[in-house]
Amino acid sequence: MTKAEQLNSVAVLVPGHFNDHAVERIDRTFRRVKIERADPALVTDEMRRDVRAIASFAGVNAALMDALPKLELVASFGVGYDSVDAVHAAKKNIMVTNTPDVLTEEVADTTIGLLLNTVRELYTAEKWLRDGSWVKKGNYPLSRLTLRGRHVGIFGMGRIGLAIARRLEAFGLPVAYHNRRKVEGLAYQYHPTLKGLAEAVDTLISVVPGGASTEKAVNAEILAALGANGVFVNIGRGSTVDEPALATALANGTIAAAGLDVFADEPNVPKALLEAPNTSLLPHVGSASHHTRRAMADLCVDNLVSWFSERRPLTPVPETVNVKAAG
Repeated sequence: MTKAEQLNSVAVLVPGHFNDHAVERIDRTFRRVKIERADPALVTDEMRRDVRAIASFAGVNAALMDALPKLELVASFGVGYDSVDAVHAAKKNIMVTNTPDVLTEEVADTTIGLLLNTVRELYTAEKWLRDGSWVKKGNYPLSRLTLRGRHVGIFGMGRIGLAIARRLEAFGLPVAYHNRRKVEGLAYQYHPTLKGLAEAVDTLISVVPGGASTEKAVNAEILAALGANGVFVNIGRGSTVDEPALATALANGTIAAAGLDVFADEPNVPKALLEAPNTSLLPHVGSASHHTRRAMADLCVDNLVSWFSERRPLTPVPETVNVKAAG
C-alpha cells in the first residue's frame, strides 16, 4: 500500500461546518466522516471502529474523546484551544495540535485597528459622513480620546502580544506587560500582577487565552486600576472579562472606552455593551481574512498529514507535547 493509499484509509471526523479549504484537502487526502456537531451522543458504532482523528474549530471535550477508542489526534483550527480538553487528551495519549504563528500578524493588525477605532471613533465618524450629517450639521465633533501620550499594557506577551508591541512601538507608545512569568531578554517593563500593570498604564490590551486560570481576570478591580482615562481592548477570549463589570465601568466613567472583538457567549453580545456609546465592537474577526484562514486551514491539515505519514505533529499544544504515536 502506498503512503497516499494509507492516508486515504484514515477516517477523520469533521463536526459541523468547517473551513472549506480544509475540507477540500481532507477529502483529497483522508476519508472524511461527517457529524452534525461535536456531540458524543451522535457517535455511531462505525465511528467508534474507524475514526482516528478529529478536525474541528473547537469544542472537543473528554466525553467525545472517550467515545472514540481509536482516536489519536485532535487537529484544532485556531491558536486558542481552551474548548479542547487537552489535559484529558494527554492522559489518553491523544495528540492535540493548533494553528499558531500563521495568524499572528493578522490578529495584531486587527488589534491596532480596533484600538484606533476605539480612541478616534472612526466608525461613528464614517456614519456621520454617510448619513448626511456632515452636510446637515457640519464637522464631526472632536474625538474625546487620542493615542498621543498613552501608555499601553499588554496582558499576555506571547506571539501575538509581541507582534502588537512592535506595532505600538512604531506609534511611539511605551509598552509594558503582564504574563505568568517574565519573558527573558524582553526590554518592555514587566509587572508581576495584572493589577500592577493596570495601575501603571492607561490602555490595556488583553491577548490571553481562555480557561480557568484567566476566567474573568479583567474584573471591576482591574478596570478601576486602569482609571478614568483608561481604554480596554480585548482580542483574546471573551471569558477573560467580567462583562457586567465592564459594562458598569463604561457607564459610570470608571474607564473611558473599550474595543472588543471577543465575547463570553458568542454571538450573543450583552445589551449593555451594544448600547454603550463608548464601545467599538467587532464580531470576532481578528484573523478573519481569506489569506490567513487559508493558512490556518493548511496548518490544521498539515498536522494531520504529518501525524499519519511521519508519526509526528507540527504544532503540538504544550499539554500533549510528550504524547507519542503508537506503532
